[in-house]
Amino acid sequence: MERRTIGAAALDVGAVGLGCMPMSWAYTGSRQRGEESLRAVHAALDRGSTLLDTADMYGPFTNELLLGRVLKERRSEAFVSTKVGLLVGDQHIVANGRPGYVKRACDASLRRLQTDVIDLYQLHRADPEVPVEETWGAMSELVSAGKVRSLGLCAVGARSARRSGARLHDGTIRQLERVQQVFPVSAVQAELSVWSTEALDALLPWCAARGVGFLAAMPLGNGFLTGTLTPGEGFEPDDVRARHPRFTAEMMAANQPVVVGLRRIARRHGGGGRPVTPAQVALAWVLAQGPHVVPVPGAKRERWVTENAGAAGLRLTAEDLAEVAGLPGALGSWD
Repeated sequence: MERRTIGAAALDVGAVGLGCMPMSWAYTGSRQRGEESLRAVHAALDRGSTLLDTADMYGPFTNELLLGRVLKERRSEAFVSTKVGLLVGDQHIVANGRPGYVKRACDASLRRLQTDVIDLYQLHRADPEVPVEETWGAMSELVSAGKVRSLGLCAVGARSARRSGARLHDGTIRQLERVQQVFPVSAVQAELSVWSTEALDALLPWCAARGVGFLAAMPLGNGFLTGTLTPGEGFEPDDVRARHPRFTAEMMAANQPVVVGLRRIARRHGGGGRPVTPAQVALAWVLAQGPHVVPVPGAKRERWVTENAGAAGLRLTAEDLAEVAGLPGALGSWD
């Protein structure tokens, strides 16, 4: 697989990463099977998808434990990315950015992941009760201690920006400007996909201008852009999409032209017994947004991991990119 270099620390990763959250958090619980997920992680490493993205809150904790079982055997082949800053309670999630907590959480993640160093430690969300510089300073001390190699920031929530009329990622950029004064940011993680392109306006250019890597979260639109979801089929109650405005039967049906366009491009590239899928076109589009961009599609099955990794070899033409740009905008609230 093609390799990409992200951040001033020249972090070397496979062009397509693996988001591990669906293996144990937020998506259909009845389809979360440990052994199947382990095979998926091994398949990702076999195919060069070295960036494994997790967080201590996924599960909580069980996602890191699962990855630790693979890392115990294949640590040298993996680029480990995990996150800190969010605590899961009973029906709620709260931020905790206190320096002491950050250091304890890092030690706990290291134990669960069965490793002595985390390649990329990301701040999941800033704590409104703690200056972000204090949290980031504690994270930088972990780099000095040799427990972490580089630091990243996840984009802040979008709801407040939309209500205030500000650009979607203005809040994230303000945080980045602040923490950059304390310790270099190596990567930013934010949503970017064919049907959610807001990061292209300001956040992606900010990263490109400063040599900061961009990890594209939800590059397959929570599964919608794969073309494998049927409008009206419904989701299990524990699946985040069951409460998501874009995943009502009406909105899924209304947004089908987006998938139809991706499928049309896929057919042009298919041939020789190697079909191209809408998901691969969607990931190739993300890869085309810059050499510092690494899509991190979530998956929990070996089949999907293999398909996603194959997108690294797909090169979209100028005609393809123009066609994607001409697809209708997604309908329905994203909040």
